[in-house]
Amino acid sequence: MYIIRQWSVTHSRKLEAVYYFFEPLFIWLFPLWRLIGRERVEKPMRLLEKAAKNLIFDCQMCGQCVLSSTGMSCPMNCPKSIRNGPCGGVRLNGYCEVKPEMRCVWVEAWRGSQKMKRSEAIQQVQLPVNFSYRGSSSWLRVAEKEYTRQKSEDAA
Repeated sequence: MYIIRQWSVTHSRKLEAVYYFFEPLFIWLFPLWRLIGRERVEKPMRLLEKAAKNLIFDCQMCGQCVLSSTGMSCPMNCPKSIRNGPCGGVRLNGYCEVKPEMRCVWVEAWRGSQKMKRSEAIQQVQLPVNFSYRGSSSWLRVAEKEYTRQKSEDAA
């Protein structure tokens, strides 16, 4: 999985394009998902999301995906689960102090973010992990948040 994680960072710009291609579709489908019922849609969406993201990003299914902000490097792969930049234990060669055979997730995140169109997104402070979302679909959560935001802008 580690090799594929590195591949995802190396190809972060292409993966970003895929993300921004599908995001409007998920937002557009959100009213249908709400009509069907979020609980009914959650399980198949979670399985699909887990299969896709686990293979490519070694996703930990935190339910609060920030891959588009972290150069397609999942911060939940950090042994310390640090969500906003590297700890003080990054070695001079860019490897992790806890797992010396692994490059720091945040060194990789910076590398991947510099290839992306929205390279400044890595500088946004991420909210702490809400562990009650663990194992749920972040795709549904993002679609709901963005759909609600767009509707509130339309109403204003």
